[in-house]
Amino acid sequence: MVRMRTYWMIGAGGFLGSILRYLIRELQIQLPSGIPVCTLAINLSGSFLLALIMTLSAERLKLDADVRLGITTGFVGAFTTFSTLCKETDVLIEAGAAVSAVVYVAVSVLFGLLFACLGASIAKKANLKLREINGETSGKE
Repeated sequence: MVRMRTYWMIGAGGFLGSILRYLIRELQIQLPSGIPVCTLAINLSGSFLLALIMTLSAERLKLDADVRLGITTGFVGAFTTFSTLCKETDVLIEAGAAVSAVVYVAVSVLFGLLFACLGASIAKKANLKLREINGETSGKE
C-alpha cells in the first residue's frame, strides 16, 4: 500500500518541476526553422537527469524510495513534456514546416536517448570513482 508520504513527495516534486518548465518555456526561444528550443532543452535535460538519478540511486545513493519517486516521477516527470512536443510538432506541420517537424521529433528522440545514455554513463563512472576513493571493490569490474 502506498503511504501518504509517497503522494506528498511526488506532488511536491511535480509542483517544482512544472513551475521550472513553465519558467523556461516563457523564454520562447525558437530556431529560424520554428523548432522550439526551450521544450527541446527541457526534454533533453530531463532525459539526462532521469538516467543520472536512477543510475546513481540504483548503484550508489541510498535515496529513500519516496524521495526518489519525488525526484523522478514528480519533478522530472512534470518537468519534461511529451504532450508539448506533440502539440508543437502539430503546430509546425500546420504552419507548413513539415521538415522542421520531422527534424524536431527526430532530434528529440535520438538526442533524448543519447542524453539518457550520457547521464547513466556519468553516474556509473562517478560510482566507480567513489568506490575507488572509499577503497571498495566489486565483482562488477
